[in-house]
Amino acid sequence: MEVAEIAAVCHDANAALCRSFGDFTQVGWRLAELWQRESAIKGVRFALAHPDAGPASQHDAWLADKVAAGWKLGPTKDAVAKTHPCMVPYDELPWEQRAKDHLFRAIVDALTQG
Repeated sequence: MEVAEIAAVCHDANAALCRSFGDFTQVGWRLAELWQRESAIKGVRFALAHPDAGPASQHDAWLADKVAAGWKLGPTKDAVAKTHPCMVPYDELPWEQRAKDHLFRAIVDALTQG
């Protein structure tokens, strides 16, 4: 399976998980903005390059990428203002947000083993 295909599965699973928590702001892969798709692809590449890294490391890599792109902490995810409420250390994330990192890693692992 190609990296972009794995990223699409991760993204769509994330969107479904968000909906289960009552967050209907996440769109599916086909409707996602380019920056969202690129972020998921970077996440898959990180997971493949660091197979022993856990969910906290996955979040740290995402956070570093966002900071490098000029994003900052804000009350809502806003691509224009480059703000995101998850721009905090992993331990400060609500459990729903931490669950997304666990799910992401599990999907990458499941689709790349065997």
